[in-house]
Amino acid sequence: MKKSNLWSLRLGFSGNEAKIIEKIGLEKFLKRSYDSKFDTQLPAFLQGHPQTLLQMKEFRESIKNLDKEEKKKIQREEIYAIGELKKWWIAKMNTDEFPLREKMVCFWHNHFVSTSQKVKINYWIYQHNMILRENAFGNFRELTKKMVKSNAMIKYLDNVDNKKGKINENLSRELLELFTIGIGNYTEEDIKNGARALAGLTYGDEGGVYKKGTEDNSDKTYFGKTGNWKSDDLVDIIFEQKNIPYLITGKILKWFLYDNPSEKMVKYYGDYFRKVNFEIAPLLTKIFTEEYAKDISGNKIKDPLVYIFQLIDELQLKDYDETMIAFFLKQQGMDLYNQVNVKGWDGGNSWLTSQVYLQRNNTSDMLCSGKKLSKRVINSMSNENSKPKVELEKREVNIEFDANGNNKTIIAELSNRLLFNVNESIQKDMENLLKYDFDPKNTNANYAVVRLFNYITKLPEYQLI
Repeated sequence: MKKSNLWSLRLGFSGNEAKIIEKIGLEKFLKRSYDSKFDTQLPAFLQGHPQTLLQMKEFRESIKNLDKEEKKKIQREEIYAIGELKKWWIAKMNTDEFPLREKMVCFWHNHFVSTSQKVKINYWIYQHNMILRENAFGNFRELTKKMVKSNAMIKYLDNVDNKKGKINENLSRELLELFTIGIGNYTEEDIKNGARALAGLTYGDEGGVYKKGTEDNSDKTYFGKTGNWKSDDLVDIIFEQKNIPYLITGKILKWFLYDNPSEKMVKYYGDYFRKVNFEIAPLLTKIFTEEYAKDISGNKIKDPLVYIFQLIDELQLKDYDETMIAFFLKQQGMDLYNQVNVKGWDGGNSWLTSQVYLQRNNTSDMLCSGKKLSKRVINSMSNENSKPKVELEKREVNIEFDANGNNKTIIAELSNRLLFNVNESIQKDMENLLKYDFDPKNTNANYAVVRLFNYITKLPEYQLI
């Protein structure tokens, strides 16, 4: 696989950025990604939704006396809004000129998990997502402070129930175990005292605020330091600990490059992360530029986002349906805004179970044949013997290839773009599909190349980057 195609998949969601990486080089691509602008305007589908605590209170009062059908209608509108939120984000992922920001937002979304299913308030989910976007390449310590005080996180990890004399440890525990330092690097006393420091942190219009009467203003000892600590103090103390860089550095390496990064590599980049005071952009630049110089293809299984967007890009589909993409992702175990638990998606081998692999193959069959996806079609993909019982609208699909080439040059072209490795058996199969007398100028040439592409997408080698 050409290096530009490989890194386009790693730093984005498809091969769409390969040409610009070739043209301007990796470092300029990274710089432009860090400097990329993004829309901060509230999406239209959230206009009219309550945003302040007062508006939320008034809204709850207004629906108290509604009849059953009217309440169901409002519930449907809330469900519709989270669907629109998924579509809004999917469109950003696939249309941004420099998609690394959205790739990083997705990383943070899976690190600082806060699901719509539990939070329920769509504006808070949007707020949470925008904090990640605004701070995607910023400072990890400062992002952690903002996440701890986000309304979505306070709701998701039950800190609204954490009060002086009646402690809830959820947020305190996950702050240490999953968000910053990792298991084995803290004590149960740290968790208890951290929870006391977070007691009384509850919802505010723009984020968490301490509520008088429920906060604990006594001294607490946290990692050996004693004082009347609050949420920002906890984060600052955590970031003084020697093992703080390694959990997040390992997760970044796993998200972008390796399903199983070595401890030596995690420590090497983690030590650098501490050196640059936990600034994310310098860490990413160092990781990507140093690993770019190596031949490291085939070390990571594509996640469902990369899989579906690469199909869309290669088949040049312009009228894809974000709703169906969201549903496909859910079926693949990557439901946006709704991870199964606070640990987030496992990644790695979980992206290639037998059911996921079957769904991927069937999806490729459908799209390569020119058929559009529907919920019924996607549901049927879990069953090898199930066929959709509806006539499906068909459309033209096209694969980019050199119309002046021959079968071997076109096979090489697709291999360089799509596969990290081609053995003798795969090469022979591809030459049987695109035979020696293949005429690229024939009116049916595109169909033959699409068939070749469909074969390639079924290969285990295609699932890896």
